[in-house]
Amino acid sequence: MKHQEHFKFSTGVIAYPIFFVLTIWIVFWVEVRFGFNFSKYGVYPQSLKGLRGVILSPFIHGDIQHLYHNTIPLFVLSTALFYFYRAIAWKVILFGIVLSGFLTWCIGRPSFHIGASGLIYVLVSFTFFKGVFAKHYRLIALSLMVVFLYGSMIWYTLPIEEGVSWEGHMSGLITGLLFAFIFRKQVAKPKKYVWEQDNYNEDDDPFLKHFDENGNFIESVEPEIEQEQPTINYNYKENKKD
Repeated sequence: MKHQEHFKFSTGVIAYPIFFVLTIWIVFWVEVRFGFNFSKYGVYPQSLKGLRGVILSPFIHGDIQHLYHNTIPLFVLSTALFYFYRAIAWKVILFGIVLSGFLTWCIGRPSFHIGASGLIYVLVSFTFFKGVFAKHYRLIALSLMVVFLYGSMIWYTLPIEEGVSWEGHMSGLITGLLFAFIFRKQVAKPKKYVWEQDNYNEDDDPFLKHFDENGNFIESVEPEIEQEQPTINYNYKENKKD
């Protein structure tokens, strides 16, 4: 894939994040409207039945505040993922849900773990570390923006607040870092200009020929090869009368 194609806007960049957000809101609406309690479908660690939450838990939220706090980061980070890493975006999301959910199932406390925050931590971690590994100015700028917006989330990977699944957050953080290593070669390469290439020779640069060794501008530069002026020859015949 060419360099220019990595950062090209498409409908999916916005459509897919909107679809994710609408899905979790519809699930919550169904739960409230019809009096269901989907929390039992979350991840319940070290329980065979609790494994179903590995797939289902990102779509389940405890209350409107929980849902609202996950909506904006999910939309922003997934949009950035589909714009900058569209070739691997689906892999990061789908495998991120599965792996972070499974890690939560392995290390979590005996309680139902629900919410899209695990996936959000996957996206935060992946976006940050991937930008650092890529050494591409746009992706590094994206990493810095992620740190500015969501850097404080790192504290919630520790058991500092009761009722918060820090295990799910930690699992997402580890998963995102792991994916940044796995997909480290699948990234847009920085564009190399002529003077950055290994075979570049300053003596052959037509622009630098307008400057001397001290950096002074030379008003006129004699061409290396003088081109001959084209000549035009006309062939004509006299019109002879009989």
